[in-house]
Amino acid sequence: MLKKKIQEQLNEQINAEIFSGYLYYAMEAYFESEDLNGFASWMHVQAQEELLHAQKFFDYINERGGKVELDAIEKPKAEWDSPLQAFEDAYEHETKVTERINNLYDLALEEKDHATASFLKWFIDEQVEEEATADEIVNKLKRIGDSGHGIFMLDSELGNRTLDTAEYTEENE
Repeated sequence: MLKKKIQEQLNEQINAEIFSGYLYYAMEAYFESEDLNGFASWMHVQAQEELLHAQKFFDYINERGGKVELDAIEKPKAEWDSPLQAFEDAYEHETKVTERINNLYDLALEEKDHATASFLKWFIDEQVEEEATADEIVNKLKRIGDSGHGIFMLDSELGNRTLDTAEYTEENE
């Protein structure tokens, strides 16, 4: 059984993960409106990934005999001045998610909830990848600058991203 404090924070993390998905869907819509379909596709995969993260928390709470309590989702920002600005926001958002996950892990250790600490290790590793990927794209966009050709090439590259749901299945945990 989950302790009340842990359950509350895990429920807040479900909300944060769903917001992340919502934010990336807003970025997808922005890129679609700019005819940057590869960027949009990348954000679509990112949104789906965030919703799978929310589902992992949802399932974990239930598995531990807790109660899932969903809250309202904040409306995300919908406009950016450039692809660079959108990805800078994505990177900044991922650093905030990392902080949330680290705080959850610290709470699990404080509460001596070793099962939750173990569960959160996957997310700690995932956040290293999330931040590194967003940062890499930010750096590419900075190097590209206003080069239409560069944006076109990166758009094409980002459009190749696919969602690997295997990493979210119980067999691979």
